[in-house]
Amino acid sequence: MQDNNNETKEPGRRRPKKNTRTVTIIAVLVFLVMLTGAGLGFLTASIHTMPSLKGEIRPAVSSQIFDTSGKLITTIHSVENRLPVSINKIPKNLQDAFVAAEDVRFYQHSGIDPRGILRAIWSNMTDRGISEGGSTITQQLARNALLSQEQTIKRKIQEAFLSLQIERQYSKNEILEMYMNQIYFGQGAYGVQTAAQVYFGKNVEDLNLAECAMIAGIPKSPNYYSPSSNLKAAKERQSTVLDQMVKYGYIDAVTAAKARNTEIKLANRTVTNNTTASYFTDYVIQQLIEKYGADAVYKDGLKVYTTLDLEMQKAAESAMDELPTRRTENGIKQPQGALVAIDPHTGHIKAMVGGRGNDQFNRAVLAERQPGSAFKPFVYLAAIESGLTPASIVDDSPVSFGSWSPVNYDRKFRGPVTMRSALEQSLNVVTVKLAQQVGIDKTLYYAQQMGISTLVLKGDTNDRNLAMSLGGLTRGVTPLEIASAYGVLANSGIRVEPTAIVKVVDRNGKVLEEYIPKEKVVVNERSAYLLTNMLKGVMTNGTGTGAYFGRPAAGKTGTTSDYKDAWFVGFTPDLVASVWIGHDNSEYLSGVTGGTIPATIWRNFMNTAAAKYVARDFVKPSGIVAARVSAKDGLLLNDPENQDGRTEIFVEGTQPTKVSAVTAKDGKDNKDGKDKDNKDGKQADSTGHNGDSSADIEKTLPPPPGKNDKNSAMPLPPPPPPKANDIDKKN
Repeated sequence: MQDNNNETKEPGRRRPKKNTRTVTIIAVLVFLVMLTGAGLGFLTASIHTMPSLKGEIRPAVSSQIFDTSGKLITTIHSVENRLPVSINKIPKNLQDAFVAAEDVRFYQHSGIDPRGILRAIWSNMTDRGISEGGSTITQQLARNALLSQEQTIKRKIQEAFLSLQIERQYSKNEILEMYMNQIYFGQGAYGVQTAAQVYFGKNVEDLNLAECAMIAGIPKSPNYYSPSSNLKAAKERQSTVLDQMVKYGYIDAVTAAKARNTEIKLANRTVTNNTTASYFTDYVIQQLIEKYGADAVYKDGLKVYTTLDLEMQKAAESAMDELPTRRTENGIKQPQGALVAIDPHTGHIKAMVGGRGNDQFNRAVLAERQPGSAFKPFVYLAAIESGLTPASIVDDSPVSFGSWSPVNYDRKFRGPVTMRSALEQSLNVVTVKLAQQVGIDKTLYYAQQMGISTLVLKGDTNDRNLAMSLGGLTRGVTPLEIASAYGVLANSGIRVEPTAIVKVVDRNGKVLEEYIPKEKVVVNERSAYLLTNMLKGVMTNGTGTGAYFGRPAAGKTGTTSDYKDAWFVGFTPDLVASVWIGHDNSEYLSGVTGGTIPATIWRNFMNTAAAKYVARDFVKPSGIVAARVSAKDGLLLNDPENQDGRTEIFVEGTQPTKVSAVTAKDGKDNKDGKDKDNKDGKQADSTGHNGDSSADIEKTLPPPPGKNDKNSAMPLPPPPPPKANDIDKKN
């Protein structure tokens, strides 16, 4: 009976479970029905609200660019420079180049290419070969001709359906013709005919294969790949297009190689009258087109609020007038120059002069030039981070590294000198010895962390050699990046990415983007303060006295050994600016150094620009102490009559503890004390190696500073060492 009772009760116990399961299934089905309904509703709404192929495109509205105070800088007019041309006049090579570069299955798909989307996803995920996009030529035509560039699901649905309609209504040749007449090519040029005239001064039917490949490569990034503004990038993109044409059988490898070696002859650039902030506005327009597309910029009535200060900009342009003109080529004055100023605390670009004229080549952003001695502060920062001090003694004496024997600017040697004095006088030999002592990779590490992105660390030709300590780099640096890097020192070791755009608002008042500064601690603030203090001496006692303008400021001159580039990069607590001058074709400047014309231009600019800020000195962090030391051996000096003594600052714990035996009478070094205190320029670095063991030092990259503790004196453990084949074998 008990068993029977249990049997009769068990079904009763299971019934609630079955009921719960049923309710759950019903709920899921209801949810799926609702979700499907909502999806179909959204899909239907998207289709019904998409523009008709026969409808009128909404009227174009010019965009406006404002400065940091809301003053109108310029209006971007919506006039299109377009000369439509029949597909019969477009060379087959140009048609093939576009198909190979943009949509290899153009003649097979019906507007949407699922295989192409999957191929693009796989290519981009694995990073194998050339990065690809999933949009077909038909989709791009629909987007550019009828839709906006906003990245929304609604727009993508409309783009897909419009593409299918276009494919049903037009032939492939008609679609390709419309696309090639619609697409934007930079420099205000729409369509292949206009692009051919703007860039090569000829009609589209007269383009050769090399020119066709270059034209086809431009739409991926019209301003960056424009051969008028960045021929090097345009050539690289041309090579990519030729590779695609070979890959998909349009040409053979021999033909592609011949096209690569074909000389590109650009049309003469017509220079318009210079307007205020023309290079800056071009820089902003380029960034906007990259994000939103040319049609949005020229037709959608954007309101763009930027970081530019018009008063500073006018001061920058006025200061650049100090640059003398030796000759004029194609309407462009030579030598050329660039100036860029940044607020180090926000990253806001306050002024930008990309050259003299309006030739579309923004030297402040695009010109990679050798920095010369302006690169030395990265070496001295690495030395400070390795435990050396401004009072550390280094022997300025002849030295050789294989067949290379670095020399100073005046070809003289000064014997034992302090690090401070060596930086103030820009001594080459001392800088090279410091780079060897603390390690090449440590210098490059801090340069990268502070914002220099152009360093080459791999390959047969790279920057992992001692020549980089004097600014002998594979590629060079840009004025914008070196100004931003120096700004880290002005901002107590904190890096903020430079930006030109604060906010973008569309024609309906919708905020499309708004800048929020992102800060990152990349240098210990005590090290940054010590180096800043040393760079102040450059302007009061050293090579940069021509830049001094009566306020607390720090900076460094830069002159390349071949006199092809001259720099001055400097900063106050609130503003950092870099000035570069040189010839576009890298001719000689005939003895011009960073301490002459660049320093004068910097001083004249800062005289006006810095007046917007209250005069103040750099903030000294905690943990900085002062001591009177001997300039002969860097040890403590108690004799107030000794003329070789000076008050020096140190990170607490690194100041000397031994008393110098150098007297005012004999001026001799205390060798015993020097050896004991290890102040002879061969101090141990953070790896425990002495200065003579540079090969060992270079096996370990330097550690980053503590990310959340600006006051941290001790670095974190070092990262893994570089691979053996990455080590520069020459040093």
